[in-house]
Amino acid sequence: MKMIFTLIISVPMVFFNSIIGYAQPKDCPVLSELEKTSIKDKKEVINALNNLIPNTYGTGIDGIPDMYTKWNVVSAKPLPETVGNKEEEDYYGMAKTFCGREIAEKSWLVRLDFPKAPGANLAQGQIFIAKSKEKGWFVWFQYH
Repeated sequence: MKMIFTLIISVPMVFFNSIIGYAQPKDCPVLSELEKTSIKDKKEVINALNNLIPNTYGTGIDGIPDMYTKWNVVSAKPLPETVGNKEEEDYYGMAKTFCGREIAEKSWLVRLDFPKAPGANLAQGQIFIAKSKEKGWFVWFQYH
């Protein structure tokens, strides 16, 4: 009986803690280093993805070495502009929870599709990006 009770308590804790540890940025951007951007910067964001995606995802995984070499942008917009869109507004909430409202308001959500990837989980990507005053666009969180 004690063993069953221990398993009932332990297994959810291990599972829950692994999820929390996975879905967290390593570091939050420094607010004073971020540039204010708007939807008018979308073309610049799309161009920056040519460097950001390979640096973030690499080219592939074992068995599919070129999986991330081709991508389609599903959407790219400032995180505050996701509010009201059922498919996207939760990401704004995530960004606010992770790094605060001010960081979320200066960040973008980029949703990606990787057509060479098998299955829905590998084929979808979501990244949070921001623009540094000094270094330009960078990814501060990769969800998938």
